[in-house]
Amino acid sequence: MTRKTRYLPLLTVGALLLASACSSEERAEERPSPTQSSGEETATGGSEGSEGGSAIDAPALDPLPEEISADLQPYYEQELTWRGCTGVPGFQCAMLTVPLDYTSVDPADDIQLTVTRARAGGADRIGALLMNPGGPGASAVDFAQSSASYIFPAEVRERYDMVGLDARGTGGSEPIECLTGPEMDASTQVDRTPDDAEEQQALLTAHEEFAAGCQANSGRLLEHISTIESARDMDVLRAVLGDERLHYVGFSYGTKLGAVYAGLFPQRVGHLVLDAAVDPRLSTLDLDREQAGGFETAFRSFADHCAARNSCPLGSEGGDDASQRLSAFFAELDEKPLATGQDRPLTESLATTGVAMALYSESLWSQLRQALSAAMNEGDGSPLLELADAYNEREPDGSYGTTMFAFPAISCLDSPAGTSTPEEVLAQLPAYEEASPTFGRDFAWATLLCGVWPVEPSGSPVTIAAAGADPILVIGTTRDPATPYAWSEGLAEQLESGILLTNDGDGHTAYGDNACIDAMVNDYLLENVSPEEGASCP
Repeated sequence: MTRKTRYLPLLTVGALLLASACSSEERAEERPSPTQSSGEETATGGSEGSEGGSAIDAPALDPLPEEISADLQPYYEQELTWRGCTGVPGFQCAMLTVPLDYTSVDPADDIQLTVTRARAGGADRIGALLMNPGGPGASAVDFAQSSASYIFPAEVRERYDMVGLDARGTGGSEPIECLTGPEMDASTQVDRTPDDAEEQQALLTAHEEFAAGCQANSGRLLEHISTIESARDMDVLRAVLGDERLHYVGFSYGTKLGAVYAGLFPQRVGHLVLDAAVDPRLSTLDLDREQAGGFETAFRSFADHCAARNSCPLGSEGGDDASQRLSAFFAELDEKPLATGQDRPLTESLATTGVAMALYSESLWSQLRQALSAAMNEGDGSPLLELADAYNEREPDGSYGTTMFAFPAISCLDSPAGTSTPEEVLAQLPAYEEASPTFGRDFAWATLLCGVWPVEPSGSPVTIAAAGADPILVIGTTRDPATPYAWSEGLAEQLESGILLTNDGDGHTAYGDNACIDAMVNDYLLENVSPEEGASCP
């Protein structure tokens, strides 16, 4: 996994045919919270915040009891059997046992989660440092094994065990399965910005087939892969590793996972770094629309950079002109896809995915400029298809990574849907197009999937205070496409001990990519020194 692709897409980018929530607010109220175990109080305070909700409407996420209930004690007291990881020197691997359902613990239903670690190299060990790269659905095990050595400096690795836990339903932890490779190829080529009733029905049918495939191939697991359940799994692992407090670095969606952990277990928070934050108070529609705006901001930053170069295929004006040129190109692809040298032409949907992929990192801008030039000037769609395949985790053999399946399954369980019918999408289109003239329609139509999801949501938007927790470091990048800077501001504001560190720049996430940010994060992890209020890095 290279630096340019180390962080996986979050939430509702239409390339995944996904949305960030599913079903209706009323149905969410009919289900018990997955945070309620035998003899415990529920951890959520309600289910407001769907359509028409706002950040201030979201109820509080209440902590769980500090005492571990008797039915959970065996999980907290288990011993892991560590072995060397095949082909990964320096790392050990093990399997962690957790209950499928924390609300009704039955050992017969237990599931196994994959864990990896590289032991701290120094004598002055602080503890285990868990990490999550985002998604939702990206493999934390792969991330730890492939990226820890260059994201975390030697002095951090000397004092922390580097630990990755594949969340339930992802990576090596009972991964969600939905469609075959050829079926996914067909799904990713469906027109995501339908122009008429026939195309709307085709998109809806594609969503229904995807959802049905997930249900047929994953069964009951679909009901138990929520963020709250994964946060509870992290607490089991914390105890099994022998730490009194959880030390954690989460990127993108991983910030939501870390924040939920802090809300449920504030007394067990150690050093928490949340980079490229998600605001858990926001409704599905707010999240989707604001993310569309984030990609618009990132695209225009790229377009201005491109316009300063003679070879820019989007012209020399940048701004609105570049947006109009790209939108016109997408419209041409809608009518006539480009050849790629494969049996998969570059459709409008795949081209949009390729552009979105490159907006995640400034290091990909040159590649995007060349890919757009090849497509727009030479009729060669293969470079943009390569970017789209990287986003979609499509391997050369035609198989797809588990993120493509875990992503909607987790998202659709976490929060009520924003739309369920084409008519509801059409009603939202003006707001989405205002937020993003370039990508708004794609984002709006992507919200349909969770409206047909086969499992009712068990979660809802929440406000997380994590009262009593040690200082929590939140990092926001001003022109982040996938997690707009306002979300980091919002998360830091609602966390009672939240500290906002600003990266004034482009791209998705900052730690490991900015020396100024790195220095302050490392001081926090190693010396327990937090940045000053209002701290910012260029």
